[in-house]
Amino acid sequence: MGASRPIFGEASTADGAAIVLIPVPFDATASYQRGTHRGPAAILDASEQIDLCDRHFGDSTKGAIHLLPADPAIESLNSEATSLCDQVRKHPDAVSLQRINAIGLNLNEALRNQASNHLANQKIVGVIGGDHSCAFALIQAYVDRFPKLGVLHIDAHADLRLAYEGFEWSHASIMRNVIEKTELSNLVQVGIRDYCEEERALIDSDKRISTFFDQDLADAQFAGETFDSQCARIISKLPKEVYISLDIDGLDPTLCPSTGTPVPGGLSFAQLSKLLHTLAKSGKKVVGFDLSEVSPGPSQWDANVGMRVLYKLCGCAAMAKAQ
Repeated sequence: MGASRPIFGEASTADGAAIVLIPVPFDATASYQRGTHRGPAAILDASEQIDLCDRHFGDSTKGAIHLLPADPAIESLNSEATSLCDQVRKHPDAVSLQRINAIGLNLNEALRNQASNHLANQKIVGVIGGDHSCAFALIQAYVDRFPKLGVLHIDAHADLRLAYEGFEWSHASIMRNVIEKTELSNLVQVGIRDYCEEERALIDSDKRISTFFDQDLADAQFAGETFDSQCARIISKLPKEVYISLDIDGLDPTLCPSTGTPVPGGLSFAQLSKLLHTLAKSGKKVVGFDLSEVSPGPSQWDANVGMRVLYKLCGCAAMAKAQ
């Protein structure tokens, strides 16, 4: 995946673009299905098939998006960490576990520095994973820059486990790390339908966390509440400056069957589009985003959906910035 292949068929440079995308082909801690390390490349391939006039966001991103080339060093670290994770799961080994956690830390530090440089140049920065752990460094960089930042977290999972399976930087621990290792103002979760008692206890006890469980949203719709009203309730919990962290498994798994940990339920594509459009029009500023857990699968369907979600995220950020 090189710089000579522009994403969405739109050539731009990092200097000339409004939005800079960082691919992170890393999924070492995947706990069910692997393959999301191939997500960035698959999304790039699929992006050649999109028409750029989006119904909600028009062509506001035309010529304004630049995808950086993937760093071969990340692919090498992913290979090493994947082998070590498999080994630790079979035969727990403190030395190997320490190395896995060190790889995660080193990756985060490098990505944070890279993202901070682009933020200093007034870019909107997005990360394309890989598994959801890839998002931590970018969120941290944004919290550094926007002290009152809120995160809109769309996911099937709460991702609030403490060092899941012993892996400090596990994909299942991303939001726990964000809550405990950054000064995040608040976390608004949407679509959550898989969580443990530990996570539910944290949701109930930490006032920074507002969780809109998938079943609660569905029950309210069955009782007559419109999704339009639900979008307003969700967005009202967010501060002025918003970062979107979107795990593709937050959607109905018919849209992403090859993702790492698919779960029945979730948002439809139309509901996601509505939520993002409502957020963009709300007067809040979408400063950055990530998209994770897209695995191409045998049919490339997931990559097709993933790249369209990515284009929506770019459009949402661009529209919010233009207001």
